[in-house]
Amino acid sequence: MFGMSTLLIPVALAVGWGIAMIRLSVWRTGRMLEENSRPLDDPSVQAQAQRLARALDMPRIEVRVFEVEAVNGLAAPDGRIYLTRGFVQKYCRGEVSAEELAAVIAHELGHVAMGHLRRRMIDLTGQNAIFVVLTALLSRVLPFVGIWIANAIATALAARLSRRDEFEADAYATALLIKAGIGTGPQKSLFAKLDALTGGAGAAIPDWLRSHPAGSERIAAIEANEARWMGA
Repeated sequence: MFGMSTLLIPVALAVGWGIAMIRLSVWRTGRMLEENSRPLDDPSVQAQAQRLARALDMPRIEVRVFEVEAVNGLAAPDGRIYLTRGFVQKYCRGEVSAEELAAVIAHELGHVAMGHLRRRMIDLTGQNAIFVVLTALLSRVLPFVGIWIANAIATALAARLSRRDEFEADAYATALLIKAGIGTGPQKSLFAKLDALTGGAGAAIPDWLRSHPAGSERIAAIEANEARWMGA
């Protein structure tokens, strides 16, 4: 049988290692984003971002273009918002509207406002600890596959927590878009075509391993929030 101290020592080491690695990752991410981005200079998108800023009583929202081909948006550790070059190119070709990019910006602002980066640091250290404990326990019962089962459980947990954050950021964006007078139409239309925009990259991933909810689920959640808020 495992003694309590036998489990606590590797757990403490896993938590400490996780915290150190996350802090290093945050620093590297911020530096990489700064070095590989430029200010967004499109007047139409800037005008939509300014509508969001006014709704938040902010002088402006700084949006930068991250020079990668993937279609994505992200919030940096310092709170700045990035749209990838691939996303901006979709906009330039008319596949995405300025209002839909505003929905992306609002979503990323949601991650900042909800403290998801800080919470994710706590979640990931906890997942490291769970992985260590599960590995220790399962490896005694299933010596050759225990570590793979532990990894699958930890990965599924991480994906579930990520989906939770995405729904929360969506809800924040919905409220902000309504307040800004943009409405939720662009948010829902973007999710309806997001798989096509990204090349269906997540289509083959099982639901329990998805880090982001399916577009149909996100639209349903937005509409449920609208109905609840309007009936309040």
